[in-house]
Parts: sequence; C-alpha cells; structure tokens
Amino acid sequence: MNPLRIGMMGFGQVGRQVYRLALDDDRFDVVAVSDIGEPDILHHLVNKSMTRGVSVRLEGNYLVGGQHGRKTRLFPAARPSDVLWDVFGVDLVIDTTARFRSAEALIPHLTNGAPRVILSTLPEGEIDRVVLYGINQDSIDANDRIVSAGSASTTAMALAIKVVAGAGSIEHATMTSVHAYTSDQTLQDYAGPDYRRSRSGAENIIPNETPAPYWVERLMPEVAGKLSGFALNVPVQAGSLLDMTVAFADAAVNAEAVNDLFIGAAVREPELIAVTPDPIVSSDVKGCSQSILFDLKGTLKAGSNLVKLLAWHESLGHARRILDLAALYSGLEAPPAREAA
Repeated sequence: MNPLRIGMMGFGQVGRQVYRLALDDDRFDVVAVSDIGEPDILHHLVNKSMTRGVSVRLEGNYLVGGQHGRKTRLFPAARPSDVLWDVFGVDLVIDTTARFRSAEALIPHLTNGAPRVILSTLPEGEIDRVVLYGINQDSIDANDRIVSAGSASTTAMALAIKVVAGAGSIEHATMTSVHAYTSDQTLQDYAGPDYRRSRSGAENIIPNETPAPYWVERLMPEVAGKLSGFALNVPVQAGSLLDMTVAFADAAVNAEAVNDLFIGAAVREPELIAVTPDPIVSSDVKGCSQSILFDLKGTLKAGSNLVKLLAWHESLGHARRILDLAALYSGLEAPPAREAA
C-alpha cells in the first residue's frame, strides 16, 4: 500500500513533531512543507529536535531522512492561497500554523488541490468535523473536507472525563489547564489585543480562557452543562498539566477508585493513556506520546463528593493524535477535488 502523501503548512513545534513522527512511519510520506522560514534554519531546528544521533540532511530545498531517505520539499508561503498542493499530488494537508482556523481561511487549501485538510488546533466557527481521538473518531465520514484534531488540553480533558465517569454520575467538573507558554506569546511585555497576554510569557503566570469545556460538552453530550474551566499559561517550555476537580453524585467515590479506573484505562488504551506512580514534574513529561500521563500521586478526595486529579501531557502526544487521525481518514475514500474558483 502506498504511503499517505502529506503536505504541511507551518513548521513550528507541533509541525516539526508531526514530521519527526512521520519520518520513519511507513504509512506516511511528508512530501512538502510550507513555512516562511529559510530552509537552512528550518533544517537546523528540526535536527535540534531530533533524538540524539538521528538527523536529516538538507539537499537544496529538500529535507532528506528516515530509513527510506524520503525527500520533503521546503518552500516559502504565508497563506493557504499561496500553495499549489496539486503540484505535489498530496492526499492530505495538515495545517499547524494555528493562524488559519476558519472554514473560509482554510478553503484555499482545497481549491489549490488538497482533497482534505486537518487543522492542528480548535476551529473558529463551523467546519465539517472536530475529532478528539479516543472520543469520537468513529464519527468520521468520507465527505469531511475540513477537520480539526482538537487540541492537546481538550483531548486530555475529554479522555479524563471519559475515564472518571466510570466512578459514578458526574454532577460537575472544572478544570485548570496549566499550560507551557506558546510561540504566540511575547518574551517581553508587548502591547497586543489582550491585556494579560500582552505580558511576558517568560516571567509570568498568565490567566487565560480555554475553549476545552465547550468542545468536550459538544462532543460528549452526556456531560453537557456540567463542565467549566480556564487556563494558566506558565513560564515552562514543555510539559503541561490538567488539574481537574470532579463533583460526583455519589459521595462514596474515593481516590483509590479513581486511580484504579485510570490504571485499567492505560491497559486498554496504552497509546492514549499512561499512568505513573512517580512524583514527576513538568520536564519529566517530555517525550510522552500519550494524550495523558495520569499522576497517581496527585489524586485527592476533597470534601464529601469531590475528587481532584492531575493528568500531564505535552505537544508530542497531540502530534501523534494528528497522525492517528490522518491514518483513519486514509482508510476512507478521498472526497472529490475542489475546483478552483
């Protein structure tokens, strides 16, 4: 079976992680990457993020590497309308820029020859489908053209809710996403559209809104109206934490029962969920390809019917879920190409 020919727009942290994971996976061939960066700098950055002793070469405007010596064309582009994907014969485009999030902004990928687009973050407005892998991936359809793979924190929350619901009826759950700083934050105070996010991401804990509860409720209607939360962006480079408190209808639910549920879930779905009994910190999460690493030491019974839990994650896990979703769609008939306007 021929590998899925992938085009990518954006070669930031998540984009480079998707490329690295795809490099030695026979199911995928990343044939082209568009980014505004210079090829030699992009090559330098991707090699810095590779496992020690493993590297890719730069031959002209091509990255070359992996066990099959696959070649990936690098070329500059600022907008989806700048990329002629039909020239590369792609089966799928993964947009990891986090800049183009609406259907209107992403349609140029389709009109320029991409049969389907997977967005690496949550969308703005309506698109064909939002898929949180491990929750609703069975809902995908061959007619889906613009799809979101959600976000790392949204998938983490959804999986935690899915598992913990086995302990009993949930009255309410609230989450704090303690998130490593992101590339769109400034290192120094710099005026932006939001007061808090105009402050330095390198020296501040910055309260922020999160759309995760909205999307989890939308995709898991059994908990509709029962979720809330917000985010804290913290001056940590990698490793994020889901801090969630669940109110159960049954006061008998305890920390041991919740831990047992996650231990069982890790056995059933080891690619999605892992558990650790160790007293870990954020830097210990680097390299975790699961969507959540459940902290067994962090579970706490609080009051008569409240249980507090901690689940770690990092962007590598989200990159893996993006490729998992791409593989699922590759098993479906590709939608017809969209004609250029």
